[in-house]
Amino acid sequence: MAQSKCSSHLLVAAFDFGTIYSGYAFSFRDNPLKVQTNQGWNAGSEKLISLKTPTCVLLNNKGEFHSFGFEAENKYASLAEDDEHHGWMLFRRFKMLLHNNQELSRKTIVDDINGKSKPAMSIFSMSIRYLRDHLLKELNNRTTGIEETDIQYVITVPAIWKDNAKQFMREAAEQADIDTSRLKLAWEPEAASIWCQIIKTEAKCALSGVGKYMVVDLGGGTADISVHEKCPDGTLKELHKTSGGPWGGMYVDQNYFKWLESFYGQRAVERLKMEEMVDYFDLMREFETKKRSVTSNSEELVNFRVAASLKEKSEEEENTTLHDRLAALNLQGKVSVKRDRMRIDPSIVRCWFDEPIDNIIQHMNEILAEPQMRQVTSILLVGGFGESTYVQDRIRKAFAEKRVIVPEEAGLAVLKGAVRFGHEPDIVSARVMNYTYGIVMALPFDPSKHLLSQKRVMNGEEVVDNIFDIFVRSGETIAQGHVVTRVYRPINFDKSNLEIYCSTDPHPEYVTDASCKTLGHLLVKHEEGETLT
Repeated sequence: MAQSKCSSHLLVAAFDFGTIYSGYAFSFRDNPLKVQTNQGWNAGSEKLISLKTPTCVLLNNKGEFHSFGFEAENKYASLAEDDEHHGWMLFRRFKMLLHNNQELSRKTIVDDINGKSKPAMSIFSMSIRYLRDHLLKELNNRTTGIEETDIQYVITVPAIWKDNAKQFMREAAEQADIDTSRLKLAWEPEAASIWCQIIKTEAKCALSGVGKYMVVDLGGGTADISVHEKCPDGTLKELHKTSGGPWGGMYVDQNYFKWLESFYGQRAVERLKMEEMVDYFDLMREFETKKRSVTSNSEELVNFRVAASLKEKSEEEENTTLHDRLAALNLQGKVSVKRDRMRIDPSIVRCWFDEPIDNIIQHMNEILAEPQMRQVTSILLVGGFGESTYVQDRIRKAFAEKRVIVPEEAGLAVLKGAVRFGHEPDIVSARVMNYTYGIVMALPFDPSKHLLSQKRVMNGEEVVDNIFDIFVRSGETIAQGHVVTRVYRPINFDKSNLEIYCSTDPHPEYVTDASCKTLGHLLVKHEEGETLT
């Protein structure tokens, strides 16, 4: 492993703040590879023990934080059963609000399951605060003498997120009273790659000797795809800028519920959600477990448990029996319902997966088709959605000439790798820039170089004041610790206001180009200049 500046904190704790599930893990400085997770959240009604808990926030009827995760879902369901949930607010799967949101700001709002709104920053910060407090309680149960200030925090984020989303997450953590001087953000595919390179498992053996490999991180909301190379000194180098899209496991869930609506009727499913909240949450949790076992070659009907109350509501709303609906939808022999059991033809189940998987495979093919990616021989598949047998089957078939590596506990690889990253943050030695970054500057107008439309007159001189002065370019590989030095002549003696821009274009000329956007302003005070007159 590379020699690097390791964490000086007693322990590192990482939060995997997911679209569907969230969790945390930690390890101590004296044994960084012994990564410990929470022993398990109890789902309650399902008697399910999970290493992660739903990303779900419940506010009471005063708008105050009440609970998170399984506890939040179960409490709201209990209130709804007794018709006492009015005024309470349940927020679920809100992380996707941050994906590719050009209008994201500190004032952005998020809706609960009934369409009532709250500031998104507040909901995110409540979630992070809960995970931190749960961690501290767990640490105190396991050992003594640990102070909150002993902890280096890491929060995982999709690498494909834009800068404003990453900044939003950092500020949400700050509002949760996490000291940002002890906070790092870890890119999810990098974290997974780090963990699979260092743990003594089949994944590490498979990656040993492999030069360049693709990392496909499939979470609940997004697919993060990048290409890495392990360097001789043990560090990781990013070879292709991370890309991807909204192709995570939640879209399989959405397709499943759309199918339920087509079969039972939209109104019946809506009534189940509103009137039988316990049954509704059980339906979601059961499918979350069931969808991992779907395969590409099974011909046996897939068994699902569906609340009998849904059948009753369907026959009330549709004014027909399910047997008649089977005939009307031409599903005889493909679907059967008996009490609370539903059996579905596997071809129907697989079609719920196909749209997001098709998008993932198409994007992977586009990357691998690039000339510089020809030496990529292996694919590392991680993330909760990557644990799906059908997803693995489809990717192995689509890339039969590549070696597809799925580590044990693929859904925890990101979380555990984030802990390792917190101990050794420069383990990633180089990254590929997703954007071009720079500042705006003015230059003397040159008719042979500059557009006439950009000419301005400033202090009697013809200038161009919208020049994009580039520091790093999109697609450029930047090593850890890379420094860019520029010398400018300030307009004012006492201070300079630097406008910082980014662009998707590797070669922007002007900050007014369509590809450019303002990131922010940096105020630099010149204390030595204040004495000048």
